Amino acid sequence: MALEAYQTGGFYDELFKGDGVAHDAASPLVKQIDALSKAELKRKQKWAEDILYQSGNTFNVYGDKKGTEKILPFDIIPRMVAASDWDRLERGIKQRIYALNLFIQDIYNDQKILKDGIVPRELIFSSSCYLKPCEGLKPPKGVWTHISGTDFVRAGDGEFYVLEDNLRCPSGISYVLENRAVLKRILPHIFQSMKVRPVSDYGDHLYRTLKFIAPEGVEDPNIIVLTPGIYNSAYFEHAYLAQQMGVPLAQGSDLIVKDDYVWMRTTRGLKKVDVIYRRIDDEFMDPETFRPESVLGVPGLMRCYRMGHVSLANAPGTGIADDKAIYAYVPKIIKYYLDEDPIANNVPTYICEDDKERDYVLANLDKLVVKAVNLSGGYGMLIGPKSTKAEQKEFAALIKAKPREYIAQPTLNLSRAPTLVGNAIEGRHVDFRPYSLYGEEIFTLPGGLTRVALKKGSLVVNSSQGGGSKDTWVLGDDTTVVEGGANAE
Repeated sequence: MALEAYQTGGFYDELFKGDGVAHDAASPLVKQIDALSKAELKRKQKWAEDILYQSGNTFNVYGDKKGTEKILPFDIIPRMVAASDWDRLERGIKQRIYALNLFIQDIYNDQKILKDGIVPRELIFSSSCYLKPCEGLKPPKGVWTHISGTDFVRAGDGEFYVLEDNLRCPSGISYVLENRAVLKRILPHIFQSMKVRPVSDYGDHLYRTLKFIAPEGVEDPNIIVLTPGIYNSAYFEHAYLAQQMGVPLAQGSDLIVKDDYVWMRTTRGLKKVDVIYRRIDDEFMDPETFRPESVLGVPGLMRCYRMGHVSLANAPGTGIADDKAIYAYVPKIIKYYLDEDPIANNVPTYICEDDKERDYVLANLDKLVVKAVNLSGGYGMLIGPKSTKAEQKEFAALIKAKPREYIAQPTLNLSRAPTLVGNAIEGRHVDFRPYSLYGEEIFTLPGGLTRVALKKGSLVVNSSQGGGSKDTWVLGDDTTVVEGGANAE
């Protein structure tokens, strides 16, 4: 019995409400996993890993002596989200994306929220994510944040909290889709007995989102995915999404600006490009507007965009809402633009730019998590309770030197989920990133990327720091389309 000896360890657990007692919604899954021997579970785990490797679903780890190309470690035991939890998460995500879209539009145009003193002006203009060339932009249909990933953690109280917003080029959706496809092959009988909502239609939703923002008068747009190239860590995902939508994958060298339109070189000559799903960071998109040394982008692209001759997703400039210092103001941003209280709560956040909050952070470094505002992947972070005095001293100096670059948050008891580790099943900390698309309306895929901190006791789930992933099962009710049976994908 695979789960017989599993212990929650005093943490909130995604499958169990106590040792040996499953959450009601997870009970059917636990029973079927428990019916497998550990040997059977390990064989299925190995099978899943082989499928993922053969599919080419890999990422690059720069500077790793063991090799650069790896599969994201995958755990065969899925994570579940109850229908009631998902309903609240989905409403909170949509509210948040809608408000942040209004915020970005305002910041690069009228700046009313700054004039009214809701967000400090210096916080915006000191951000490396604020792009002056984006001032005055008005994206097609008023949408800036077409593709987003909202990171959640579940704390010891069982509640989900937003950890950060990803509004530039959020990655990871290919793992969501591939993990589901693999698990349907490995554990088909379990899907047939549970109301798991499907995720495989993401490519269709993404295509419709991109088509919606096509330039005025273009009925049948030529849509492409723009990648930095094969050496990018997420190149597999770029190619995967292009294939899912049935559109070309291009690099900057494949494109040219002519007569203020963007054209793609093909074997039959130039073909006009109408919509670009760009997986290139803002500052590398157009050397005429941003970094002149960039060889990844397309000279003149921003000029075409401003003229309405090509549409970009996401719109350039969205990174201002990614800034972790701005994150602290999202509840006020929601209240300002929507006159609503946040449905999804933030983690309490201290901004080191503020004198009083900085003093508190410096006095409590052993208790807090400190983050650099513009770094990701688990870099530039201090986890206070697990840090040494030397590390705390180092971060204190960094904060004092550049307070704008750091925020701090209390250390949360992140939820855990049963994870196959060697010959045992043990609890490992997890987070959750659902993906949303903003076109004619906001659609949130009923699933997402559950990342797992595979190192025992670790709170860092990022793949670059040794994290892995799980398939995420959002449960439906009697009215929802589900995996398996007559409603199979």
